[in-house]
Amino acid sequence: MNTIKTFFLLTSLTLLFIWVGGLLGGQEGMMFAFFFACIMNFVSYWFSDKIVLAMYGAKPVNESQAPELYSMVRELCQRAGLPLPKIYIIPTQSPNAFATGRDPHHAVVAITEGIMHILNREELAGVLGHELSHVKHRDILISSIAATLAGAVSMLANMARWGMMFGGRSRDDARQGNPIALLFTIILVPIAAMLIQLAVSRSREFDADKGGAEINGHPEHLASALQKLESSRKAIPFRGADPSTAHLFIVNPLSGDFFASLFSTHPSTKERVEKLLSMRKS
Repeated sequence: MNTIKTFFLLTSLTLLFIWVGGLLGGQEGMMFAFFFACIMNFVSYWFSDKIVLAMYGAKPVNESQAPELYSMVRELCQRAGLPLPKIYIIPTQSPNAFATGRDPHHAVVAITEGIMHILNREELAGVLGHELSHVKHRDILISSIAATLAGAVSMLANMARWGMMFGGRSRDDARQGNPIALLFTIILVPIAAMLIQLAVSRSREFDADKGGAEINGHPEHLASALQKLESSRKAIPFRGADPSTAHLFIVNPLSGDFFASLFSTHPSTKERVEKLLSMRKS
């Protein structure tokens, strides 16, 4: 069901992009924005692992340094039919984890020092299974496509905004239409694109929960881990967490109020736990 939802959301982003391009920038502006957004996200897709690992000061660990961790990841990879990823440790006590890399053969799984202190072995295996599910289903690629389309829509809106401020009205009055309606379009369309992009991210989290539970074989272990991570996240905030990378983590590293939760890259922990526990009963 979440796969269908993801396809629907990506299609919605594509149609929104085409509509806004024709409405605001015409064919030339639409192609320029899309081309530029593709370049930005191509670079992000190929080098995202190096960028995000450097952002958080993550350090690689080898098997002699973390034999139990490697043993756990290797066993889960065998179950999932995946090659062994690189493993990194992030030097922070805030408990969290993420996976990155452009495909299963160039994957990285990173966990914080804090997550190893608060989770037992079974719960940590549940978290690692979740991250390996992201790797298996190439969620970095899906996120990159969503970011490309959302970024292109936003750039078109920005082009139109600057055009209104300095370029006056378009000669094609029929295309531009009511300037008040155009202004609302410029403001609201990027928000709509962002909300669709966030919905894609939330759908992928549900799928990763399900896939991770299937890899690990114990959905209740991941459910327990998510509950601990949620409570610990509030007690030990992730200092220096960047909103642009929040979607990578297993729980949102950013803290905020109800309004901020509307723009969250993650579904609520309560809903995720309920879905996982229903898997155990079925």
